[in-house]
Amino acid sequence: MLISDAYAQATPPAGGGMLMELPLIALVIAIFYFVVIRPQTKRAKDQKEMVAALQKGDEVVTSGGQLGRIAKITESHVILEIAPSIETIILKTAIQTLLPKGTLKGIEKGKK
Repeated sequence: MLISDAYAQATPPAGGGMLMELPLIALVIAIFYFVVIRPQTKRAKDQKEMVAALQKGDEVVTSGGQLGRIAKITESHVILEIAPSIETIILKTAIQTLLPKGTLKGIEKGKK
């Protein structure tokens, strides 16, 4: 016979098998928590606090990129003045960023 018999028998794993993989799985979960989940919950908390602290006269940027000054605040909506005597109604949750006071005047002066 020219071809020898091949035996398909696996050797037993070295070490503890599943017991050795458990710390690696825990490490991956910990890294995932500190890199993805924790920063995302912190950003969501900061956004919620910012929206709750909005006041009339604050200058904001919406999630659509619209700049404006808050003219009136209701429970779930904000009336945003985007130009003199031009107002629009948006949801409070659509406000993305609170701008420092005087930012819009600086932008208007740069336009002239």
